[in-house]
Amino acid sequence: MNHEVFITCAVTGAGDTVGRHPGVPVSPQQIAEASIEAAKAGAAIAHIHVRDPKTGKAARKVELYREVVERIRSANVDVVINLTAGMGGDVVFGQGESPLPLDPSGTDLVGPIERLVHVAELLPEICTLDCGTMNFALGDYVMTNTPTTLRTMAKRVQELGVRPELEVFDTGHLVFVKQLIKEGLIDDPCLIQLCMGIPYGAPDDPLTLMALVNQVPPGAVFSAFSIGRNQLPFAALAAIAGGNVRVGLEDNLFLDRGVPATNGQLVERAAAIVTAMGARVLSPAEVRQKLKLRRKD
Repeated sequence: MNHEVFITCAVTGAGDTVGRHPGVPVSPQQIAEASIEAAKAGAAIAHIHVRDPKTGKAARKVELYREVVERIRSANVDVVINLTAGMGGDVVFGQGESPLPLDPSGTDLVGPIERLVHVAELLPEICTLDCGTMNFALGDYVMTNTPTTLRTMAKRVQELGVRPELEVFDTGHLVFVKQLIKEGLIDDPCLIQLCMGIPYGAPDDPLTLMALVNQVPPGAVFSAFSIGRNQLPFAALAAIAGGNVRVGLEDNLFLDRGVPATNGQLVERAAAIVTAMGARVLSPAEVRQKLKLRRKD
């Protein structure tokens, strides 16, 4: 068991959740406020996507990230900023016997350096790299991350001095993580996020989790989470497995059955779970030391 746990809060995500929960942050101000709320509740890290303020849909405009980051950095609260670099790899094929041309309504596919423009400008302490391509059980949508794309992104992030959080959705993704380490594209300590229960990736049963945990590279630091109703049970399971915890409205909208959550409430519940198990929740300063982060703010 891990007795010194840090909590990441994924405050909004890119999924179609805005219409299902009135509290999902949409505007840069709301996303920044949600990150600050999570930090005050005990989260050391805020994992941040941005959304179009008018539609609520996922976005990747630099000006939206800039406003969120500037608001957080100017607030009187300490939190490690973790920006997604997952946007720009979305492919939606045409239906039936006509997969091409791609469906322009959902496809957002750009080069690896363009996917990191906001990271290069804002220099968060952490950014995410989704370590593989995967079906997400949404019709003809594919999350696309080719080996060449990921190698290019890993090298650029390394040059920027930002710590990549390597998001692993299935066993093959973890194999590729080891390859990136072998090629010298990931600096110590390697930071891994095990993303469980997302169709059609790794299921969130304990045996699958432990199969992944047992393949985590030596010396790596990992967190684990599940989506939906298993998010909070995974706060306990991740710590028992030797890892750290992620919660937040990106992955789960409810505190209890039928009770909509806030990001702060989810963090508070996760902190209560791990402290009741005898673990201590780490501060942002302790996480910076543990992960050897280069603070930019």
